[in-house]
Amino acid sequence: MQISAKTTERLQRQYGDWVLITGATSGIGRELALQFGRAGFKLILTGRRAPLLQEFCTQLFDEYQTEAIPIPGDLSNAADVQALIRESAHLPIGIVVLNAGYGTSGNFLKADIARETNMLDLNCKAVLQLTHHFANQMKAVNQKGAIVLMSSIVAFQGVPHAAHYAATKAYVQSLGEALALELKPAGIDVLCAAPGPVESGFGQRAGMQMGSALKPEQVGVPIINAIGRRSKVLPGLLTKFLAFNLSTVPRWAKIRIIGKVMAGFTKHQAKR
Repeated sequence: MQISAKTTERLQRQYGDWVLITGATSGIGRELALQFGRAGFKLILTGRRAPLLQEFCTQLFDEYQTEAIPIPGDLSNAADVQALIRESAHLPIGIVVLNAGYGTSGNFLKADIARETNMLDLNCKAVLQLTHHFANQMKAVNQKGAIVLMSSIVAFQGVPHAAHYAATKAYVQSLGEALALELKPAGIDVLCAAPGPVESGFGQRAGMQMGSALKPEQVGVPIINAIGRRSKVLPGLLTKFLAFNLSTVPRWAKIRIIGKVMAGFTKHQAKR
């Protein structure tokens, strides 16, 4: 699956050639960078692993002649957030994809609070800071822009056994829903992308053993196609299936159903 020529032309006409993607070295972020790069956009990419980020940027240039600027950094660190802002300030960025994030799972009482706080800094604080900065930057130069926030299907109810991770995504979803309406008069489109389980490095880092999961290639193009057209997208057939089956269930029941699913994803942790 690739971005169509029609979508490419629409996005470049509306937002220009420059796209910034955080968390671009794996999973959905990498897939989005490949799709935008193949379509001829210019990229600013971030990631924690500097050698891997540089290698990816070189690959994009070698395969697609894509100009890709690496800005390595850990966005849970305030200094690295400011470095990204500073080093990208001179570029006319029209599309910003705030994809960087990770999850945790398991018994809340046994959680490593330092890790949970770090996840909060990355999933929420950095998203807030970067959304605020780039929206203001777009408005200051009177440039139409788009900001993509990476939500999740777990954002719509509490999730036992991944309580704090789901809460961080609920924050992102709520922020995006409000800003989609608030920023529209300024010419800034906000999209919340809420995928279901995706095969990436996410599950391993979160301590989950997931069953059925989407591949990044199944969600990348649907997210890109939705930019400027909708304020929410549930990318991939599995995501739509899960959302549809939960759509008529009361919230209290959703919490229990999703909690049982997550208990299955994390049952191996009890053996440790």
